[in-house]
Amino acid sequence: MTVQPLNPVAIQLGPIHIYWYGIIIACGALLGLMIAMREGNKRGLPKDTYVDLIMFAVPIAVVCARIYYVAFEWSFYSQHPSQIIAVWNGGIAIYGALIGGAATTIVFCRLRHLSFWKVADVIAPSVILGQSLGRWGNFMDQQAHGGPTTRAALDAMHLPNFIVNQMLINGTYYIPTFLYESVWDFAGFILLLILRRVNLRRGELFLSYFIWYSLGRSYIEGLRTDSLMLGPLRVSQWLAVVLIIFGVGLILFWRVKKEKRPYYLDA
Repeated sequence: MTVQPLNPVAIQLGPIHIYWYGIIIACGALLGLMIAMREGNKRGLPKDTYVDLIMFAVPIAVVCARIYYVAFEWSFYSQHPSQIIAVWNGGIAIYGALIGGAATTIVFCRLRHLSFWKVADVIAPSVILGQSLGRWGNFMDQQAHGGPTTRAALDAMHLPNFIVNQMLINGTYYIPTFLYESVWDFAGFILLLILRRVNLRRGELFLSYFIWYSLGRSYIEGLRTDSLMLGPLRVSQWLAVVLIIFGVGLILFWRVKKEKRPYYLDA
């Protein structure tokens, strides 16, 4: 029996195609926004902080994600400049989006006279939840998978048939690394919800997000076949190591220095 992949197009209105990828990303962003708004109100942030922030952060993050990808694939795009803006053909990098989003948040907080670390701590669980849901957009497009495997190996993982069938691409089964990262990110979401009740110092929750996400990404990235390379390692693996060292180092620096930083649950 021939297995047909799931249709990546959710709605077609004449020449207009609305893809599941975009719908899933939008739903993840909306859910994350709702969670951040509710928590932000509890932490005493202005009511519209995250609505205003997301209006700037999302488009800038998408542009930065594309710039990041193009920069590390410049050998191709330098020969095909017309493809640089062709994001509909694939080619955005999550770390580029995170860099763009973080930079936007820094500027936004300066202009609004808000604490960057406070705003970032509140939104950290929302970001990693959005990443967890977003990987299902990759699933619909049969992207972000690992190397070849067998049907028997996938069945041994007790995965639902719709996942196993979607991992059949051009006659070959592939490792569902999208699922690995989705599960890892969701576990990170739960962990961050627990950690904010532990009442860490300001900034430590956001840095914990980077550490957790980077730990998982450094391993999962090694299983993928579509990674951007830089020397012997993937670009994402290099960056993951840098972020882990930075996150752990900054937390230790704050703790050793015994800086009187506010606690997360402080008013």
